[in-house]
Amino acid sequence: MKNRLIWPLVALAALLLLNLVVTPSFFALRIQDGALYGGLVDVLKNGAPTLLIALGMTLVIATRGIDLSVGAVAAIAGAVSCVHIGTSDSAGTAFAGMAMALLLCALLGLWNGFLVAGMGIQPIIATLVLMTAGRGIAMLVTEGQIVTVNNSAYKQVGAGFVVLPVAILISLLVLGLVAFVTRRTALGMLIESVGVNPEASRLAGVRSGTIIWTVYVFAAVCAGIAGLMISSNVSAADANNAGLWIEMDAILAVVIGGTSLAGGRYSLTGTLLGALIIQTLTTTVYTIGVAPEVTLVFKAIVVIAVCLVQAPKARAALSFRKVAVPS
Repeated sequence: MKNRLIWPLVALAALLLLNLVVTPSFFALRIQDGALYGGLVDVLKNGAPTLLIALGMTLVIATRGIDLSVGAVAAIAGAVSCVHIGTSDSAGTAFAGMAMALLLCALLGLWNGFLVAGMGIQPIIATLVLMTAGRGIAMLVTEGQIVTVNNSAYKQVGAGFVVLPVAILISLLVLGLVAFVTRRTALGMLIESVGVNPEASRLAGVRSGTIIWTVYVFAAVCAGIAGLMISSNVSAADANNAGLWIEMDAILAVVIGGTSLAGGRYSLTGTLLGALIIQTLTTTVYTIGVAPEVTLVFKAIVVIAVCLVQAPKARAALSFRKVAVPS
C-alpha cells in the first residue's frame, strides 16, 4: 500500500509547486486576530467536506459498495438545520438543528444499508434511489427556496476559527477517530474481510450485514457533517447546489488514494492524499485561469493520469527492477 502512495504524493507535490510558481505567496501564512490564514489553509478548509465524505466512502468501497447519495444527503442536512434555525441566533437552536440533521442522515444511511444488506440490491442502484430523491427531499424541506440564517454558533462550523478553521479540526478529528477504530479494533479487519468475500465472511461467523449497515450509516453521517459545513460556510441552504457532484470528488479521492473499487484493502492515508489532490487541483484550475467550461475536463485529465500511473502494468513499466529473461 505504501508504494501506491508514491504517485499521489508526487502529484500533490507537483500541484503545490505549480501554485507556488503562479502565486509566489501561496505558501505564506499569516496570523490575524488569532486565526491562521494562507493559501495552504484555504486548501485544507475547502477540502474538509470532501475529505469527510471520502472517509465514509472509503469504508463503503472497502465492502465492495458505493454510495452515490452522499451529495444529496449533504444537501438534506443543510436544509434541515437551516429551516430549524430560521431567524434564531440561539446556540441551543443551532445545536438542536444540527442534531436533527445528523439523526436524519443516520436514518438515511440505515435506509441505504437496508436496501443493500437487507434486500440484496446492488449498491449503485440502491444509493441511486436516494441520490435522485434526496434533492427532492431537500427542496421540499426548503420549499424550493434558498434559506438563509444569521446564527453565530451555526456559522462557526464552516467558517469559524480556533487558530485553524473549525472545518479542518472537525475533519481531522473524524479522520483520527476512524483510524483509531479501524486499526485498534477488529472492525477494520472485518470490513476488509467482507469486501474480499462477503459470503465466506458470513460462513466464518462475521455478521456481514451488520458491517454493511454500519459503513453506510457512517458514510451518511459524514455526508451530513460535510453538508453542515457547506451550509454553515455561506449561512444558507441551497438544496439545488449544496454538495452537487461531491460524491464524484469523494470517489476519485478514494481511488487516487489507492483503494480498490473491488473492495478489500483500503488506505485512510491514501484517501487523505486523494482529497488534498482533488482540492489542490480545483484551486490550481482557478489560479491558472482555466476557463470554467473546461474545468471538469482539465480535472479529469489530471485524475486519469494519476490513476493510470498507479495501474499494475504502468507501475511495472515504470519500475527500474531488472527482470531476468529465461534462456
